[in-house]
Amino acid sequence: MGNRYNKVSAVIVAAGKGTRMKTEINKQYLLLGNKPVLAHTIEAFENSGCISEIIVVINENDNDFFIDLVQKPYSFKKIIAVAKGGEDRQQSVFNGLCHVSPDSDIVVVHDGARPFVTGDIIQRSVDVAAHDGAACVGVPVKDTIKKVKENLIVEYTPDRSFLWTIQTPQSFRREILLEAHNRAALNGFRGTDDSVLAERLGYRVRMVMGSYTNIKITTAEDLSVAETILKHFFHRGD
Repeated sequence: MGNRYNKVSAVIVAAGKGTRMKTEINKQYLLLGNKPVLAHTIEAFENSGCISEIIVVINENDNDFFIDLVQKPYSFKKIIAVAKGGEDRQQSVFNGLCHVSPDSDIVVVHDGARPFVTGDIIQRSVDVAAHDGAACVGVPVKDTIKKVKENLIVEYTPDRSFLWTIQTPQSFRREILLEAHNRAALNGFRGTDDSVLAERLGYRVRMVMGSYTNIKITTAEDLSVAETILKHFFHRGD
């Protein structure tokens, strides 16, 4: 798939409060190996040949953590802006979009707490977005899924061959993502990810194979799993 873009911006969202981790410090700044989770994540985009610039969205209360634990020690050269997080993830992504260079063709949105994204996944996501307009990384579900009613009675069992677990990055042509966010704000629609904002406008979102190690660190148990992945399965040299 040939390149159909000149400049790609990455918006890395790290503005959550991390209440499920039950720690005094936000999950993005906890150490994974000898490096903060967020630094691992940014490093993947810093090293990606297709990424031109990075915008990091952080909780305003974490500014000192970000400066002392990420910005100063690692001096990432592609970070052009640090944006303030919003009331929810959707608002945080929009705040990051406001800092994207106007000449960017593609915008990649990624969770700051997904440190195991690879350069190959980023590249494929960008290529598919350039070709089709919107790309969503994920993996096929392994378990049987049940749709249940409010009383916990099973309503039906969907065919899992058509079901995917959604990850990030999610990549879009810049104008599609901007339109999707602007229309959602205008209509008062709140989505659980960015791709659903594009879907509701009729844009086709193509799935891109991710990795079962591309986990999001949300709980203390996730951090333990991440340590195992880092030690035994993950190598950044992609």
